[in-house]
Amino acid sequence: TGAEAQQPPAALSDAKREFIEKFRQRLAADPSKADLDNYIEGTDMPVSVSSVGPIKRGHEALPPWLKLKLPKGTTHRPRYNAIRRSMREKKLSTVCEEAKCPNIGECWGGGEEGESATATIMLMGSHCTRGCRFCSVLTSRTPPPLDPEEPIKTADAVSEMGVDYIVLTMVDRDDLPDGGSKHISTCIKAIKEKSPNMLLEALVGDFNGRNDLIAEVASSGLNVFAHNIECVERITPNVRDRRANYRQTLKVLEHASALKLDSSVMGGQTTLFTKSSIMLGLGEREEEIRQCLRDLRTAGVSAVTLGQYLQPSRTRLKVSRYAHPLEFEMWEKEALAMGFLYCASGPMVRSSYRAGEYYIKNILKKQMADATAAAAAATLASAEPTIASAAVN
Repeated sequence: TGAEAQQPPAALSDAKREFIEKFRQRLAADPSKADLDNYIEGTDMPVSVSSVGPIKRGHEALPPWLKLKLPKGTTHRPRYNAIRRSMREKKLSTVCEEAKCPNIGECWGGGEEGESATATIMLMGSHCTRGCRFCSVLTSRTPPPLDPEEPIKTADAVSEMGVDYIVLTMVDRDDLPDGGSKHISTCIKAIKEKSPNMLLEALVGDFNGRNDLIAEVASSGLNVFAHNIECVERITPNVRDRRANYRQTLKVLEHASALKLDSSVMGGQTTLFTKSSIMLGLGEREEEIRQCLRDLRTAGVSAVTLGQYLQPSRTRLKVSRYAHPLEFEMWEKEALAMGFLYCASGPMVRSSYRAGEYYIKNILKKQMADATAAAAAATLASAEPTIASAAVN
């Protein structure tokens, strides 16, 4: 009968409910499997892109590891407002705002431990002559002219922040004969003149691959020369502007890494510390990321960062996947094993992210101290024969 036909599903439903209830009780009693993240971390399988399992965009809610806190309260908000006001008064642009960086609250707010608040100043205005499909910076074929007062304004703004490590970046200016290299160099020199002990990192463009322009910026007093490769080679034409290509980026980094600097200007540092960055979530494959890391290391790059690409606006490229934090840990270990001196790898890591500044700062200071000690030892060694001769006489 019809009533009898309905019995098995009802019984099955009760059994299901009983099974689910028992499973929930067991799950609650086991702390290692209390949530998905801990469950994955508790497994013994080797970490890889496929084993971690990326979350596809649109299939699930934004993963929990991508949720951030806004700056608030009596400690963080005043610092945030102070930097914003300073940038507005001096009419300076920041990549933090123009590129919609998700870490702006932490950097401008000063972090949780009372660190100095800082911003990444974007030189030469807010309009770029290139149109990379991942970037939210405004694009223009004819940007406004350069501000001749920008070097002084930048030096003043950096001095007011009270930090000893600062990151500068720039828009591409293909409309200028030198791509803006002289202006960038002038800004760097102005900062060093006002703050001689400042460690300075500049995230710069490719200057159309011209070695003379790269050398002009690199020899202006920089401690860290950063130029981003952005993504793996196969997807570069779809991600970056047609004037920026994978191989040209490697050549720029290789040339900067090979430059010899005036140690008297650099406080004992004789070679540039070079740095690049890779975004995940643009359609790359595991082996392609590995090859990109190899290519950067072969080019002499000292430091690399890997972070999750996040779509800054609806007109920009969509996210293909959200990489799990365990995958980022895997890439950090592989990068260090390849010989990189430093690797920051995590969902919210960005090329100018403040978390990496402290480690790089310590590396630079150690290099300078070693160079100074070596120079002193060499001077002492050369003086010993003279001292010995004088003693004999």
